[in-house]
Amino acid sequence: MRGLYIHVPFCAKKCPYCDFYSLPISEQKAEKYKNAVIRNLSKYNKEQFDTVYFGGGTPALIYDKIAEILGAVNYTENAEITVECNPESADEIALNELKNAGVNRLSFGVQSLDESELSALGRTHSAQTAKDAILLAHSLGFENISADIMLGVPNQTLSSLEKTIDGLCKLPITHVSAYLLKIEQNTVFGRKTDEIELPDEDLQSELYLRSVELLESRGFMQYEISNFAKAGFESKHNLKYWRAEEYIGIGPSAHSYYNGKRFAVDRNLSRFLEDEFQREGITDEAPDKDEEKILLGLRLCEGVELSERLKKRLSLIPEEYYRITNNRLSLTPRGFLVSNEIIATLLK
Repeated sequence: MRGLYIHVPFCAKKCPYCDFYSLPISEQKAEKYKNAVIRNLSKYNKEQFDTVYFGGGTPALIYDKIAEILGAVNYTENAEITVECNPESADEIALNELKNAGVNRLSFGVQSLDESELSALGRTHSAQTAKDAILLAHSLGFENISADIMLGVPNQTLSSLEKTIDGLCKLPITHVSAYLLKIEQNTVFGRKTDEIELPDEDLQSELYLRSVELLESRGFMQYEISNFAKAGFESKHNLKYWRAEEYIGIGPSAHSYYNGKRFAVDRNLSRFLEDEFQREGITDEAPDKDEEKILLGLRLCEGVELSERLKKRLSLIPEEYYRITNNRLSLTPRGFLVSNEIIATLLK
């Protein structure tokens, strides 16, 4: 069964490291956006979805419109329905509306519980605000809560990372995404690389490996390069991406893999609001399914089936970077750090 991704392109403030498509919000634009999403969903009223993911941007900013949007979605009874939130946008009114709308999974952009790191990242919430938002969500009945953290950010040390993970793991969360900061060209950070002091590559590697060790010791088992979950709480929606399953994307900059083709929507909110249906450009007319399964599957700890093709190339990969279990090839945490190089070598 396919998944549904809805890109909400609104933020209260643009973070200096963020390259996702987002713009300032207004009530008028939010209302027109809701109507445009519902128009586009009408093209897929015969599809049934078992995952719905509102990403952004900051989807929680349109909490009062989520119910109406979901009313236009044909989703299964036990569908996983996720909304991304920033801690400062998740007050009791917003969270209650999301709960009543049918949302059953929240993903909080915590990034760090260290105040100097939050400041360097341009975040507008404090560590306490993040903790309070998660506790409030849990008290209102949300049992599936994820938290994002960033690795390799300015001012970060092994000690500060350990404090962030320790603080998070004391909260009622079920999932953690730990992303290494990547400097994107079209961001404030990308334009000021000379002014930003980041941990060097060796420390970034240490931070990543330490996060794997700490999270797994607290019951959050790694299942993907950057994702960790308590048993049964892996992100069902994101697993569709990594298992090369099909999904439909709605909203400016959203991507889709549907009916065997990959396509993307223009990064243009005005056009999305005014057009009857979103403009989509084909990005891959006929994806190589076998190659994609290797490319995406090696992001997962479950790995991929060890084919003859892969066996012939494994001699080029140091043994510390991979493991073979029940004829499946997967990467170790050290292998994940150089996964792009390994995958390129295997597919060459």
